[in-house]
Amino acid sequence: MEFQKKDKIFINGSWVSASTEDTIDVTNSATEEVVATIPACNADDVDKAVSAAKDAFEQWSNLSVETRSSYLTKITEGITARSAELANTIATEVGTPLNLASLVQVGLPTMDFATMPQVLSEFSFEEKISSSLVLKEPVGVVGAITPWNYPLHQICAKVAPALAAGCTVVVKPSVVAPLNAYILTEIIQQAGLPQGVFNMVTGSGTVVGEAIVTHPSVDMVSFTGSTRAGKRIAELASRDIKRVALELGGKSACIILDDVELSRAVASGISMCFLNSGQTCVALTRMLVPRSKLTEVEELAVKEAETYTPGDPFADSTRLGPLVSAQQLLSVRGYIQKGIDEGAKLLTGGTDLPDGIEKGYFVRPTVFSEVSNDMTIAREEIFGPVLSIIPYDSEDDAVAIANDSQYGLSGAVWASDNERAIRVAKRIRTGQLDLNGAMFNPMAPFGGYKQSGYGRELGRYGLEEYLEIKSLQM
Repeated sequence: MEFQKKDKIFINGSWVSASTEDTIDVTNSATEEVVATIPACNADDVDKAVSAAKDAFEQWSNLSVETRSSYLTKITEGITARSAELANTIATEVGTPLNLASLVQVGLPTMDFATMPQVLSEFSFEEKISSSLVLKEPVGVVGAITPWNYPLHQICAKVAPALAAGCTVVVKPSVVAPLNAYILTEIIQQAGLPQGVFNMVTGSGTVVGEAIVTHPSVDMVSFTGSTRAGKRIAELASRDIKRVALELGGKSACIILDDVELSRAVASGISMCFLNSGQTCVALTRMLVPRSKLTEVEELAVKEAETYTPGDPFADSTRLGPLVSAQQLLSVRGYIQKGIDEGAKLLTGGTDLPDGIEKGYFVRPTVFSEVSNDMTIAREEIFGPVLSIIPYDSEDDAVAIANDSQYGLSGAVWASDNERAIRVAKRIRTGQLDLNGAMFNPMAPFGGYKQSGYGRELGRYGLEEYLEIKSLQM
């Protein structure tokens, strides 16, 4: 990728200069080279963007559902037309292997927009309850603050339903992976949305993010990121009783019951732990297995983990890209060392660079066994390709271990039949679970329990997050 100097932000339908000349570097995580700079905006830029969104709200919210759907369809077509460019961009700034970037990093955002017209066609914004007419109306100006791990998807999962609901938006993409947001903004501009409906401001969370959250004309904030940052956003937003949706951390458990064929379950569990180099909020980082089958699971897990070849995201042989930054690499290595120090059994991986790699933020795919659920690696979100295998003694024990977490975002259950899997899944306090390797459903609600946040994204439930309810007594 040639060096890109991004010196504009998008406000009120136009590319404009930021209020400051300060910039932020964007780094290629595989080569450690700076590949771009973006504006480091401030509260003045946020104020201009929010003012534009506020001014545009009445017109946009009063357009017909069919008209808003047509804009969403144009954006879908634009993402599809530039999918190769988007995949290459995300592979560069995040480090996701190119084939996975195409399939997931671009595939999911495409579906975020593509599914909304269908949701709108089936959704009723009015309901008669006896003598009352209940209206569902757009919440207003939405501030969307998004992370770097699935950067385009996390923007689209907020913007698509917000626009569908009739809201206007101000987006702050991650400064670590912002280049894909520039492409999306160009696509939205080309789709011809009215001025001010969509705005994008770049900059740090402490400056731009907090300015969005505290702006009096922002009616709702939707945030995806760390639980620590989510707590800060909830605290700031509470001062104005502002609507907030939070999708935060996870430490999800993959429960493998005693009546399943292990090889498929273990391979699937490893895949869902190492996806995107483990930089996935729903990563299945705790594998719970019957104690009697621990040795067999260990052998299968090592064999499978060692097939995840770290390397250049653009090489066909690569199954594991780099971590996103030097800071993330330092953090993950620290967790691996913590696991060793606390007595977990290291089966494969470790803190050293992978063989043959001298540059880039790479870490070895790592598997620990004989992990107890009170160890740091079993309790804290590592955000790297690190699996903890935890033995259990009974089904009740497995459920108790799975629920013994501050998080409740995702999980998985493997059983000989769906009936048993459903019975166990109903006991797990988490927002979603995959049963026997079932595929992700982009129309099903996504979100968490406990410190994984509140609110739901995707499909009808995602649309409803951006609606207020009004009752007319007649």
